[in-house]
Amino acid sequence: MDRLGYTAMTAASRTMTALGVRANNLANINTPGFRADLEQSVSVPVQGAGYDSRHLALVQDNGVSLTPGALMATGRDMDFAIKGAGLIAVQGEDSEAYTRHGSLQVDADLQLTINGRAVLGEGGPIQLPEFDSIHIAADGRISVVPRGEPMMVEVDQIKLVNLPAGQLQKNSAGLLVTRDGLAAGTDENVVLASGFLEASNVSAIDQLVGTMSLSRLFETQVKMMKAAEDMSSAGNSMIHD
Repeated sequence: MDRLGYTAMTAASRTMTALGVRANNLANINTPGFRADLEQSVSVPVQGAGYDSRHLALVQDNGVSLTPGALMATGRDMDFAIKGAGLIAVQGEDSEAYTRHGSLQVDADLQLTINGRAVLGEGGPIQLPEFDSIHIAADGRISVVPRGEPMMVEVDQIKLVNLPAGQLQKNSAGLLVTRDGLAAGTDENVVLASGFLEASNVSAIDQLVGTMSLSRLFETQVKMMKAAEDMSSAGNSMIHD
């Protein structure tokens, strides 16, 4: 009975984590560039004498789905979606981070940003001179017409990278970072599409169906815990009688 209760308890804990991941995915279904989280866990034996038959479901860092989302036309010249695979490099809290959300802004200090985070170029955060107009090419090259000047000049290039999902995880800010903490190299094959933003790649139907299945599974696991408790109580009664 003890083993049954322990198995049901660890399974229910893992199911609750999976439900939380899916709830977060559904909450971000309308967030441009959002990548769906994937819940991952492994079976780990419990250490100690007498626990040889017990295993714990240990939740690992959530994986992430890099499946492209649909492109949404915005008509804004500073909105960019990535065609196919690729990521835009931005300044993270402690390391370089990556995003598929390409709504670019120029802040009061003439720094190129996405959601308030500096976009990275060939030498770090992209700092623009005062300009009359700006143009960003499909390969991320940034050209401006400096204030009062007649000619357009190239000032920097947005760092675009391409990494497999297995090398990435999300940080506390929801940005993608490498698992080893190292900065990725530039990939010249990543292409930007101006005037578009990429929608979240979360499938509402898949997440809802998965949530219903996990909810039923959780109910079953709770019943198993109750059954283990009832059998334990019955066994104790037989011993005392």
